[in-house]
Amino acid sequence: MTSFGKTVLLSLLLLAPQFATSQRNAWVPTWTASPTAADADASEPLLNIKDQTVRERVRVSVGGSQIRLRLSNEYGASALLLGSATVAVPNGPEAVQPASLRTVTFSGRRSVTIPAGAPILSDPISFPIVQGAEVSISIYFPKRVSTVTWHSLALKRAVVSTHGDHTGDEKIDGGTDSESVIAVTGLLVPAQPSQRLIVAFGDSIVDGDGSTVGADRNWPSDLIRRLQSAGPGSKLAVVNEGIAGNRLLDDGPLAILGVNALARFDRDVLSQPGLTHVVLYEGTNDLGFPGAKLGDTLLADPSDVHTADDLIVAYRQLIARAHTHGVRLIGCTLTPFEGVVIPGYYSETKEAARQRVNQWIRSSSVFDGVIDFDKVLRDPDHPSRLAPRFASKDHLHPNDAGYQVMANAIDLSLFR
Repeated sequence: MTSFGKTVLLSLLLLAPQFATSQRNAWVPTWTASPTAADADASEPLLNIKDQTVRERVRVSVGGSQIRLRLSNEYGASALLLGSATVAVPNGPEAVQPASLRTVTFSGRRSVTIPAGAPILSDPISFPIVQGAEVSISIYFPKRVSTVTWHSLALKRAVVSTHGDHTGDEKIDGGTDSESVIAVTGLLVPAQPSQRLIVAFGDSIVDGDGSTVGADRNWPSDLIRRLQSAGPGSKLAVVNEGIAGNRLLDDGPLAILGVNALARFDRDVLSQPGLTHVVLYEGTNDLGFPGAKLGDTLLADPSDVHTADDLIVAYRQLIARAHTHGVRLIGCTLTPFEGVVIPGYYSETKEAARQRVNQWIRSSSVFDGVIDFDKVLRDPDHPSRLAPRFASKDHLHPNDAGYQVMANAIDLSLFR
């Protein structure tokens, strides 16, 4: 062997332990929620916290011997002080199994200050969990949280305590309830060899609007259960990065609707460790919002119309950005919305645009796969409407049965 060859071989041998350590230290999300800013609401407990503890629950898609929390102050205007935090096995929303309580630390400390605009990762916590298990997370906020980072449509009952640090309590009594989640945006477990991560990305039909609160019946959760029953679930983590009211091209008129999908794609999707696949359902609100009113709120000016071509350009951009990371992006057809209870949301012109978008999704061969949600949810006798047995009361979102049909329609070979 030449002198140069010996030098290269020695360098590789010296670097090998570093590569092994990198693989050994890899983590993968097992649950996520996309963060947004919040609109003022005096009746929402999570938006009026001071010297209180919040106890909230998440359900994981894959298990592990340890967990880490991702906490966020990404929409905070000032630093956020967390006085303490614990994780535990829940006994309902208020209570936990005392023997399971574990303290969460940050560089060995129980308290941490998160700078404005930043997320933070906890230290690894010895907390074995299995696929489909729930984790209770309790966080004490010693000071008033002036600008909240949260996920509004969590569809899980959280409890906000009376004053004080109750993170170590078996049960939080006398608290108030919320159906949102504050500060926690991810839970990670050690990555397994050949593990894959699927991110469901989009709007309220990803987030699960219309499904039963507390039941985890959105289609990403139904997909998790389907994967578990099919056998390969331990190799496929599934996380939900939907935001109710989200759009491809424009921010919402309300902070809780989030920034546009093109703007949040890097943070919510491409930054996820272990990412291999994205399932994209987004664009319905781009078509429906112009001229529509939610109560007294105009969702978008009637003149702010996006064409099918506008949506197609946005889809192509997301596909290109995913492919630069070696990630497969799977497109979903847009579901019907005639009969929606939101005034101005539906029109024949908007329906024509939806049909054109769907035809392109099915036929363009630009996506790495297609899931035809429109086909399985539409009323065969009235294709511009959801089938009655799959529609929630608003006739825009599916019900539990509709979300299950969506999960069942997904070809699992897309994730090989």
